[in-house]
Amino acid sequence: MFTNKDYILASSSNSRYKILKNAGFPFKQLNPSCDEEKIKSKIKKKAISPVSLVKKLSYAKALSISKNKRYAEKKIIGCDTLVYLNNTIFDKAKTLEEAKWKIKKLSGKKHKIISGITICRNGKIIWQRSVSTDIKIRKLTNSQINLYLQKSGKQILQSVGCYQIESLGPNIIESIKGDFFNVMGLPLFDLLKYVSKNG
Repeated sequence: MFTNKDYILASSSNSRYKILKNAGFPFKQLNPSCDEEKIKSKIKKKAISPVSLVKKLSYAKALSISKNKRYAEKKIIGCDTLVYLNNTIFDKAKTLEEAKWKIKKLSGKKHKIISGITICRNGKIIWQRSVSTDIKIRKLTNSQINLYLQKSGKQILQSVGCYQIESLGPNIIESIKGDFFNVMGLPLFDLLKYVSKNG
């Protein structure tokens, strides 16, 4: 549902920006001022579930903006997304070689895209959800993976699954079950349900 209230998206992600913009959602985008890798490393040492991990990271991002007095009364959206396969959490690949290894691991298998989304105001959580989408990657040969990475280029490193569903991703994806936008990095449907009830 449409709202006249301004939100703030605590994210540097182009994909998340486009999702909200295309949905006609009124918002301003600010980079979260937290050390995501440091927080992630600290949380992982506690061996928590992937759902707890994305919720905590989405909260950390939202809180980093919400604790600023300038934005205290605004609703701040934080979001974090990961890939989960065979009890293993996968983060974004940092190089094309790492992306190739990751796609090989996902090839022919089902995995989950899990996102945590949090809205903060005045430094407190006012709404939080986790959303899971099931993805199956086609069984791929080495040459198919190489061609896919060659055509995708380094922009593929922006995607947690090493596939951008809004771009060349459908070439390697066999099926999707769940929120399409969650695969892009933001569970839009759950967010819009919140907005329709709370403005």
